[in-house]
Amino acid sequence: MRDALFFDLDGTLIDSAVGIARCVAYALEQLDEPVPDEAALRRWIGPPLRTSFGPLLGDPVRIERAVELYRERFEAIGWSEHAIYDGIEEAVRSLSAAGHRLAVVTAKNQPHAERIVAHLPFGGLFETVSGATSDGRIGEKPELIAVALERLRVEPKDCWMIGDRHMDIEGARHHGMRSVGVLWGFGEKHELHAAGATHLCARTTELPALFAERIALA
Repeated sequence: MRDALFFDLDGTLIDSAVGIARCVAYALEQLDEPVPDEAALRRWIGPPLRTSFGPLLGDPVRIERAVELYRERFEAIGWSEHAIYDGIEEAVRSLSAAGHRLAVVTAKNQPHAERIVAHLPFGGLFETVSGATSDGRIGEKPELIAVALERLRVEPKDCWMIGDRHMDIEGARHHGMRSVGVLWGFGEKHELHAAGATHLCARTTELPALFAERIALA
């Protein structure tokens, strides 16, 4: 059986910068808080919302209100404000056709993640979507990966995590999994390398070739 492949969502399958930035800005504006510049807002892509709002707001009550406001706009329009990365559909279809089991593992809220994946033209190829719980109980990558492992009933040694941020790589390392850091998303090469990515891919077209080569060498 081919290795199972866990894909991050934001920055790996879709470019969601616009939607996330607008939803963060909306939440902060409603709370009369200053909105960070565009470069700072890009750093909000990847971590759980409470992790990002925490240092800025401090007060747990205001943090929860910010999360509510973010989700309010996201549910209305933010979920659709994204673009599919060039070539990723072909890469995912090729990997599925080669016999890999596929899952999405994301810190995005579970209902939001399921809605987005369901609307992707290749979303039906993923067996499960592991997203964060609304109460924040499950939201960090090690926890989210654990859910996907349980649902697919696979061992970490037979899986890979594919993502664009250090959280993806660190989550994989937590479980003893191998990983691919992708360079078309929101993370930097040095970030992924420092986190311990097993491999780096600069282009979506490299993914099928990477796993085809590993199968040939097995």
